[in-house]
Amino acid sequence: MQNIFEILKNKILVLDGAMGTMIQQYKFTESDYRGIKFKDHPSNLKGNNDLLSITQPDAISAIHEKYLEAGADIIETNTFSSTSIGMADYAMESIVYDLNFESAKIAKIATKKFFKMDPNKPRFVAGSIGPTNRTASMSPDVNDPGYRAVTFDDLVIAYSEQVNALIDGGVDILLVETIFDTLNAKAALFAIDSILNDRNISLPIMVSGTITDASGRTLSGQTVEAFTASLSHIPLLSIGFNCALGADLLLPYMKRLSNVTDFHTSAHPNAGLPNAFGEYDQTAQEMKLLIREYLEARCVNIIGGCCGTTPDHIKLIAEETKNFPPRYIE
Repeated sequence: MQNIFEILKNKILVLDGAMGTMIQQYKFTESDYRGIKFKDHPSNLKGNNDLLSITQPDAISAIHEKYLEAGADIIETNTFSSTSIGMADYAMESIVYDLNFESAKIAKIATKKFFKMDPNKPRFVAGSIGPTNRTASMSPDVNDPGYRAVTFDDLVIAYSEQVNALIDGGVDILLVETIFDTLNAKAALFAIDSILNDRNISLPIMVSGTITDASGRTLSGQTVEAFTASLSHIPLLSIGFNCALGADLLLPYMKRLSNVTDFHTSAHPNAGLPNAFGEYDQTAQEMKLLIREYLEARCVNIIGGCCGTTPDHIKLIAEETKNFPPRYIE
């Protein structure tokens, strides 16, 4: 398969859209989440979307294939919360390896199927590595600012388990995404770097942060420039932003990012901002017009969608990217 670095010299690659948004359409019940294997599990499991890679693999496979049909070049594994830290909420720490391995395998089978149908269009699997639900650089207790709910070493252990399983499952890329605390991301990158060295292999690494509001900073207080400087010590395939903001609000920060990094840049914004019911109303056509501004500004090399985006959104985005050259890197 052609090297992704070489492909990015000539075209903008399209990332898939929201896995969670698509899962919601199935309206799975508690019983569906449990399946047969976990029918007697003591904790409630509804909402543990990553578990569906084991209990409803056909649904996860179908979602991947819909995004590939829409034109996605890169699909993300269904592993956003698949660390022992994330799975502690469901008392499922013991199945973390299986979650990541099975999710990677499902996505890999889908990309192989589509590559076989069209060998001229390589498809890649990105192992999704979420931020966990804890922060290493801030206290969750306003009365005890020195307290931390998780340590750097805790995160390295959790991420190492996830990364090893994703690699075993066959991912082509490792994507550290939705970063709200750069220290968490540093732990993920440390784990990745150590594992790649120990296994004597090389995989492209994508990093994607989250600008949380109009302040233009991450939750841990970093500007675009500080975020970029903090995570540029490891050679990356790309650095970018996703989630929290719609395409219109994210664009100024992507322009700033494009000016301060020599890595490829990526963006997968939400389909606008959520309404009063937490739903996303921005249509595929509306989002396409906003993404066109990214392409005209030549500030992205990889573009996709986050919360609220569907194959319809990705299809129009993929069609639009064909009309524009990628951001130039010397």
